[in-house]
Order: sequence, then structure tokens, then C-alpha cells
Amino acid sequence: MGRMTGGEAVVHSLAAEGVDVVFGLPGVQIMSIYDAFHHNPDIKIVTTRHEQTAAYMADGYARVTGKPGVALVAPGPGVQNASAALGTAYASSSPVLLLTGQVKQSEIGKDYGSLHEINDQLDLVRPVTKWCRRVRDMGEIPAAFQEAMLQMKSGRPRPVEIEIPPDILDGSGELQAVEAKTEKPGSTDETAVKRAASLLKKSKKPFIWAGGGVLCADASKELTLLAEVSGAPVATTPEGKGAIPEDHVLSLGSCYYGHGASSWAVHQADVILAVGTRMYEQMKGLNRPQSPQKLIQLDVDAKVIGSRYPAEIGIVSDARTGLRALLKEIGTDKLPVRWTEEELNGLRVKQQQWLESHASPQCTMIKSIQEQLSDDAVIISGVNNVAYWSYFSYVVRKPRSYITPSYFATLGFSFPTALGAKVGAPDRAVVSLTGDGGFMYAIPDLATAVQHNINVVVIVFVDNAFGASKSDQIDRYGGRLVGTDLHNPGFADVARLFGTYAEKVKPDKVGEALKKALSQQAPAVIEVQIPTWVPPFQIPPRLD
Repeated sequence: MGRMTGGEAVVHSLAAEGVDVVFGLPGVQIMSIYDAFHHNPDIKIVTTRHEQTAAYMADGYARVTGKPGVALVAPGPGVQNASAALGTAYASSSPVLLLTGQVKQSEIGKDYGSLHEINDQLDLVRPVTKWCRRVRDMGEIPAAFQEAMLQMKSGRPRPVEIEIPPDILDGSGELQAVEAKTEKPGSTDETAVKRAASLLKKSKKPFIWAGGGVLCADASKELTLLAEVSGAPVATTPEGKGAIPEDHVLSLGSCYYGHGASSWAVHQADVILAVGTRMYEQMKGLNRPQSPQKLIQLDVDAKVIGSRYPAEIGIVSDARTGLRALLKEIGTDKLPVRWTEEELNGLRVKQQQWLESHASPQCTMIKSIQEQLSDDAVIISGVNNVAYWSYFSYVVRKPRSYITPSYFATLGFSFPTALGAKVGAPDRAVVSLTGDGGFMYAIPDLATAVQHNINVVVIVFVDNAFGASKSDQIDRYGGRLVGTDLHNPGFADVARLFGTYAEKVKPDKVGEALKKALSQQAPAVIEVQIPTWVPPFQIPPRLD
């Protein structure tokens, strides 16, 4: 590989792993890496205004492309700022590499008060990474990046971290090439697959739960085929939206906190196949598996299987490999019809009636948004009321087209993640559904959108409150409001100052405003004033 600096070794290693974009914010300990980027124009550098945004952008890029996203930040406060976004990527099983600096090797753990020092920075990232490593010698750099990529591509994809002290980055030396590593294909328990296939064949009312693991494994085709062969309807978690086209005759859409068409269906099932889902917060009320139902759980993470509900059969496998094995065992001839189209349509009608009684204004807005978007548009669902209700009412027809913060539920997630998704999918419309509280976390990165011509559309729903918490105070605490009301600027006015297109509209004009914003070919902000509504997770799930 020849003689180079540590910074050049980092950039060389990134390029060797196919990285074409890095989201970052510079700092003194990582300037050797930035200098090396100057000599490698094949890697695009997107500079953000906050380290949290850099990591969110890496996450959005990863989820829409399926490729690892890379964030580069300074040590200490840079890592701390990025950690919330890293936690979101961890919760969402997203392949994100956080590349960070360090203090000098001789100062690590000494508590000298060095610039940006944290006594043991690795302890900060361990809870939200699958793997992390401190590079202690320049010769370790290529192998460290190779291992980081392998960790993200094998098993359950989750964030990883590499940190490199500045004296290594600034130093130089002869670098040796490392032998390429390849992921070893996993084996699927054939006995478990045969037992699962037999249960599905004999089932009178099979049912499929699909989670984000289906999307991580790019297994939507296999899931849809298995549903068609077995005649089993499919419900997804919010993370799994798009795992099967939601206008498919066997799709029952998404479930959230026990709600959804699934709540009228699951208790009728005798066999449940759960693929790529933890089966946690969604499985409330009538969505809970209950004896004598038989649960088949297929997941790449062995720890998930049986962790919430007893599994009759566990299959440790990524979704695509496991579903292909089941299809091979069951065959491609369709099994006898166990759920009629009339039954499934009846379930959808019940859900629609429920939505009309609880969230008619929200769903009307969501419908007007959907009418302006093609099937390959990407929705970034934030932590706000309209986004929550979109779990039920926005119809996703393609995988990797709907992104959520998963159980981490991070305020401030939607807008910066949308920026990264747009970088990864520049030819697709990308729309952020954000609330006023969440948008204020990253509003300075409107400058990032303008500087790098990242043409996202941000729809900001403004109720001048942390709406879910305010609703909670009204419902459970006698309307005693403390600390949940907000003072906001005029978001459209602020956005124009950054140089974006912006418009303030009433709820019934959101669709028209979105159409106009998409035609601008520029970053855009749509401000929408709404009341504080009740979110779905504050509505008790059905129990009878």
C-alpha cells in the first residue's frame, strides 16, 4: 500500500470498503483525516452543524440504501452529541460506523484535562454499538475498518465505532495490505425449518408478524411469496412497514401499541410466524400471542427468540435465508384458503372505522400527503402525533420507503435522518414528518440542506407543545399543565432566512403545499398549525 499518514490510511480504508460519502463535523484531533479527503475526491464530505445530525444522516443513508453509513466526529463532546443518534441506529438495527478522534495515546485515561478528553470514551459507546475498537498503531487501521464493515454486514446489523488518537493520524509509515475477509454463510436448522413448515401447512388460520428484520435482510420478496403460498395475512410493526406491499390482498398494514387491523385478526390464528421482530410494544391487547396458539419465531438474533413469548419453534437465521428455507420446504403450490378475502376486507373496514373515530383530521392530512407522492417516495416518521397515526394510514408499497426511530423514539430524529436518506436516494422524494419540538433540535441544519443542495421537504406540525406529554397531563394528571407548552418562531419565516423554500398553510392545504414544494427542486419547509391531539399509544388497546 505504500507510505502514508494515518489520516490517509483511514481514507484509503474507507475507499477500499466502498464508502462514497461521509457525514461529519471537523475538530482538531481529526484534521489529518480531513486533509486526506482533499486528495480523494471520490468520497463526498457532507459537513453538518451538529454531530447528532452527522450520525442521523449516516443512519438515514444506511436505511434507504442498505449500505453502511459513516459519521466522522471529534472526541469527547462530539461523541456525546452523536450518541443519541447512535442509540437510534442501534434500536433500529441500522449499519452505522461512527469514526471518532481521541486524545493523544499518552493522555488517554490520565484525566489531564486535555482538549475533548473523556477518561474512557469506549465506555460511552459500548451500550449503543455492536462492536467498538480503539486503534493503537497505524498498522491496525486497515484491519480495523475491515472488521467494522464485517460486523455491520454479518448477523444483526447494528452500529460500530472506531476511534483513533491524533498522534496515530498525524504519523506516517509503510502500510501493509490486509487479506480480505468475507462473511461466513450461516446455517439454518433444517429440523426447525421442517417443523415450522409442517405447522404452517396444517394450520387452519396462520398469521405472520413482520418486523424491521425483513427489511434489513432485503427479504420482502420472500415474505410476500410465503404469505401467498401459505394464505397467511401479514401485519407489520412500524419498523417493518413496506416489508409487504400494504395494498396487497394479504396485508393488514401496521400495528402500533396493540392497535391496527391485526387486533381483530391475531386472536383467531392458531399458528403465528414472527419474522425479524422483537414482539414487544406492538403486542398488546388482542395482538398478544396466547396459548394454545403456536408461535414460530425466525430471527437473526438468537437472544430475541422466546424472550417475550414462549416459542414453539425457533429458527436462528436472517429473514431472507430463513424464509427461503421455509418456501423450499413448503413448496410453491398455494395451500388451501384459510382466510377469505371477505374476512380480511372486513378487518380493514373495522380499522378504518376505528381511525375515523379517533384520528379523522390526522388521517385526512396523511391521505392528502400520500396523494402527492409516488410509491418510491421516502417518508421519515418522527416523534409526533401525525407521524404516529401515519403508521396506520400511510400506505407503503415498497421496502425502504418508510423510516422510524424504533423504540428509541428520539425527538429530533426526523429532519436530519431525512437529509441522509435524500443523499442516499437523490432521485426519490424524501419527506420528513416532524413536530415543532423535534424540529427545533436540528433547525440549524437547514443550512446543511442549502449548502449541499439536499432537497428534502420538511412538514412541521405545530401545536406549540410537546404534544404527547401535554396530552398525557390532560388525560392522567387532571389537566395540570407544567413544562409542556412551547414558544416557537414562525418556522416558515426562519426557513426562508436559511434560503429554503417555505410556506405556512392550514391542515386542509397540506397536499397542495407539498405538491408545490416538490416542484421547487430545493430544500423546503411547510409549516402547519394543528391542535394537540391524543396519540395512539394513549388509547387503551382492545381486550375483548
